[in-house]
Amino acid sequence: MENTSNILTVKEVANILRCSKTHVLNALEGKVRGLPKLTHLSLGRRKVVRQDWLDRWMEANKTE
Repeated sequence: MENTSNILTVKEVANILRCSKTHVLNALEGKVRGLPKLTHLSLGRRKVVRQDWLDRWMEANKTE
């Protein structure tokens, strides 16, 4: 069985990004202007994000 410690909830993603859960949900749905959708899995109404997907998304969208 695969280790699930790399699976993040919306609340955990919000804590990492230091933003609200609503903002994370908007990012998941592609509703944040200037940012692509954040890759996620939908398990019914619950949404989860793999840690490596979040890391790649943040790296691709960073500005200098």
